[in-house]
Amino acid sequence: MATDLQGRTIAFLVAPEGVEQAELTEPWTAVEQAGGEPRLVSTRAGRVQAFHHLDKADTFEVDATVDTVDPAAFHGLVLPGGVANPDFLRMQPKAVAFVRAFFDAGRPVAAICHAPWTLIEADAVRGRTLTSWPSLRTDLRNAGAAWVDEEVQICRDGPNTLVTSRKPDDLKAFCQAAVDAFRS
Repeated sequence: MATDLQGRTIAFLVAPEGVEQAELTEPWTAVEQAGGEPRLVSTRAGRVQAFHHLDKADTFEVDATVDTVDPAAFHGLVLPGGVANPDFLRMQPKAVAFVRAFFDAGRPVAAICHAPWTLIEADAVRGRTLTSWPSLRTDLRNAGAAWVDEEVQICRDGPNTLVTSRKPDDLKAFCQAAVDAFRS
């Protein structure tokens, strides 16, 4: 991946608690290895609590909060999953507006697992093709998206490139597709 993302800052939006750790750390590392600068954004300052499924894992320092940072400062957005993480974010108007801003600006977004719940709340899936954790299939279809059961789905049928994946097992493909999208 070299230094393809040199000079590009990528936002990672997570809730204060409930993000699936691997879905945060593996794309983070991929962005760093590509020469980009990942920044952790949340709804509250301090540290966020990550999880390995339902068990507490590590904590991570927040770089900025959604109410103090301009989405225009970022070249792309990663939305990690975990069940609680996107469920919390979709109920936070400032987090939803932060996500929506990337679509309005035509900037790439990468979302994995349950993260498309936040995309639904941001009204960003209508007419798009996505994959996700299978339990979101009906939610995505009801929001106007086409759902596919694929390791990674890259959708360019909208204002931006949207990369989605189903689960932690898909992280290798997800990370590569996300970095590729952030290059443009």
